[in-house]
Amino acid sequence: MMTNPRKPKTATTPRLFSVPRLASRISVQFVIALLSFIAVQVFPRSTAARDQKHDKPYALIFGTVWGPDNHPLYGVKVKIRRADQKKAHWELYSDHHGEFAQRVPSGPSDYLVWAELKGYKSTVGKELHQDGEVKVHVESDEREDIGLHLKQ
Repeated sequence: MMTNPRKPKTATTPRLFSVPRLASRISVQFVIALLSFIAVQVFPRSTAARDQKHDKPYALIFGTVWGPDNHPLYGVKVKIRRADQKKAHWELYSDHHGEFAQRVPSGPSDYLVWAELKGYKSTVGKELHQDGEVKVHVESDEREDIGLHLKQ
């Protein structure tokens, strides 16, 4: 009968310091809380400047791009401009739900929204078009919902 001449490759050594898991978790959580408290006390201006940046009032133009079969369309380029300007100021794409959203300055003004369909291929392979631009009137800091309906 032959015996296995190999020795085991793993070896165990006793721990020098034994810290219970709960105590190590509590100390880590305490250190994180303490550091975050110190950071807020030491750097109050940076958080105040960041909050002040987002406190500006704005209006929101929110819309959905609809296809000829009344299903939302993904990846359509949407352009937005002020009614008194010639070129588009904002350019964005519809998401997987066909939705888009753009912040615009608050205050009374008119905007024109349209879908840029150059290079866009529909799933059926037919060319899509839009009858015209959609006019959006914003009075103050509010949300305006619109729909862009495309046809074949």
